[in-house]
Amino acid sequence: MAVGTLVTLELPDDSPVLSMPWIITFGPLSDEEEWEPVVCGPYERPHALAMAEEIVADDELMAVVEPLLPLVELDRIREEIAVARALAEEVDADEDDDMIDVRESDDEMLGELAGADDSGGVRAVPPTPDEIRAGFARIATRLTGAH
Repeated sequence: MAVGTLVTLELPDDSPVLSMPWIITFGPLSDEEEWEPVVCGPYERPHALAMAEEIVADDELMAVVEPLLPLVELDRIREEIAVARALAEEVDADEDDDMIDVRESDDEMLGELAGADDSGGVRAVPPTPDEIRAGFARIATRLTGAH
């Protein structure tokens, strides 16, 4: 059975980033394949993790689950770009300390979405379309500030 790779940020439980909308970028796992990545979302983080894990469990793909920054001011976008550039200069190309392989992480990371897979390990249960739509509504509420 083919197995892909899922990477995401390792964040503390109280990180405000966890409540942001998240996207999934699916792309080729090897340099032998060449195709444009597919970007999906936004989703709530647990939904994004569960969906990405389900997809890479059966296919040799790379899935990157990352927060979507809903920035509305050009200066803030420029600041984020500057920060990203500065961090890239500090971090050696071989060091990905902030990225983890979810398959190697603690089972607790997937929280309430965890379920047993065929191999006896823990695997996230993908959300239903209705759960995803409810997540979209919660994200829209957060983005528009309507409480």
